[in-house]
Amino acid sequence: MAVDEDKKVTIEVCCGSYEDVVAAKQAGAHRVELNSALFLGGLTPSLGSLRLCKKNVTDIKVIPMVRPRQAGFAYSNYEYDEMKEDAKIFLENDADGIVFGFLHKDGTVDEDRTREFVDIAGNRDTVFHRAFDVTPDPFAALESLIKCGVTRILTSGQAPSVFEGMELIKELVRRAAGRIEILPGAGITPANVSRIVSYTGVTQIHFAALENRVEPSVANNRSIYFGGALYPREDIIEITSAQKISEVVNSI
Repeated sequence: MAVDEDKKVTIEVCCGSYEDVVAAKQAGAHRVELNSALFLGGLTPSLGSLRLCKKNVTDIKVIPMVRPRQAGFAYSNYEYDEMKEDAKIFLENDADGIVFGFLHKDGTVDEDRTREFVDIAGNRDTVFHRAFDVTPDPFAALESLIKCGVTRILTSGQAPSVFEGMELIKELVRRAAGRIEILPGAGITPANVSRIVSYTGVTQIHFAALENRVEPSVANNRSIYFGGALYPREDIIEITSAQKISEVVNSI
């Protein structure tokens, strides 16, 4: 299924594996954010997944997440050193950019670390992810990220979903005035995508399109859990659905 280029909307899909990226490409995505652990909001993916994507999935941008753990974005020096190594390795292996977010403990943008990551990326894309959505002043954060040279901001408009955050997203697009890209993401569906695009004036969207797949190998003992206190189901995995991506694309 081909995306109608006349609509001028770049389709970015949040993916959790090499298989997900294949599905996203088949459904017409132009770009993917490559992660692991989508259940935790997306963490750093494996190098193997990136290398397979770049080797076997052509004509689509693959931009890996650099996020070593769940929770907030004020990282220790150890975590930051790890993130720099991951970023450099991804870029050495042909990543089309990197996704990251650095905040101070008060939630403001850490410009020093952000600027260093922009320098590491060189002429490739830099995406400040939804750490933006917990900054105390979104307009001050916008100007900080423009000053740092970031390519784009992934945001829900500091709301639980893009649909609820449309007013802020529209204002961010206006204030950005072409100096930085605004990429709306979170809760975009076939039912709301057209209104989001037309109301806010964005030229790109970011969303996940997941479905469940049964994983039968644990059926012999359902009392065993391999994670922590959340006790997720061990017999279900989430994968990207090409059909669900197509439904969003066709609704624009």
